[in-house]
Amino acid sequence: MTDTTVRIDGNTLRLPGGAAVRFIRTLRLPETGTHPLPPGLGEFPVRRVADHTDTVPEAWRSRGGVMLPVYLREAMWLSFAGTTEPAALQVGVGKVCAVSGRPWSDRLSRDPQNYVVLPRQPWLDGINSGTGTVRQFVAVPLGLGATVEGQVTGEEVWGGVQLQSFPLGDRALARWREEERRRAELARRAAGPAPGYGAAMPMSAPPAPGAAPAAPGAAPRGRSAAMGLGVGGSMRQEVYRDERPLSDWSERPAGRVFVHLVTPPEWRRITGEAPPPSPVDRAAYTRAGLPWYDYYDQDADDLAPSGTLQDVKPVGDWIGDDHEPWQEPSPQQVWPLKDAPGAPGAPVEDGDW
Repeated sequence: MTDTTVRIDGNTLRLPGGAAVRFIRTLRLPETGTHPLPPGLGEFPVRRVADHTDTVPEAWRSRGGVMLPVYLREAMWLSFAGTTEPAALQVGVGKVCAVSGRPWSDRLSRDPQNYVVLPRQPWLDGINSGTGTVRQFVAVPLGLGATVEGQVTGEEVWGGVQLQSFPLGDRALARWREEERRRAELARRAAGPAPGYGAAMPMSAPPAPGAAPAAPGAAPRGRSAAMGLGVGGSMRQEVYRDERPLSDWSERPAGRVFVHLVTPPEWRRITGEAPPPSPVDRAAYTRAGLPWYDYYDQDADDLAPSGTLQDVKPVGDWIGDDHEPWQEPSPQQVWPLKDAPGAPGAPVEDGDW
């Protein structure tokens, strides 16, 4: 029988079929202009709902999954480093597909494509709303209408992030494994790796020395502690088109997980743990000369932007302008990135959602 268990390994979610997902804290971009990729500032802590059934909301118990703490208007990106075998991964924000803008589905679709292909897609920083660009994931409380879910569907019911993985079918997986075996054999016979091959991809950067942290965000008084994802600024990032025929993938998902987003005060109440400190000031980060990033894969084709997601407005249109000062990084601060070569933990309980 196929194991459909999602497991948590530290702060990494490991979905059946080899997909690995981490949630990375990052600098929030200005909501105007198009920018380089912001740096990673460490992982969000991830905890199982099943370990806190006495303190989580009742709806969370029925949905199962995991939870992580986010500040109001805090930005994040999803890292897929550590994925061991090809996988088609669906990413939902309030059960709206972050790639196609269509409603959540338990089937893969090619027209429009409603998934990202791992490990070809190294990360996802936002919704697919522009040509060669995405709009950054930014946390907002439910009830304002500012989430992607609220703007696309007209209501805010789910919040959070949903993940669902599809492995290759048996024949396609056998072909891929044979190709990998041959590549490994050729590599062993080669004189040595090319310079820089296998170098670790910069995944995070330290806070700017002496930088004052931004003021912590909190949900408006009287509103739910549950959070969803809206959008912020635009950045240069491609969402890659799948080059395999759809028939290569399994027809049904191998595993899925609901990721609940919670305010820092509620995180402390539910888990008894202190939430992470509020994000570093982005202007101070840039002034200190710390790096931003640029990534481009010349062998991959970018998906066309979703018309539905192009119409999603940034959170500033709903909860006010962002008055945090912004300083554009110099060209020397934007580092080009290359591909990085691509243990089970505690199982995560699934539920009804």
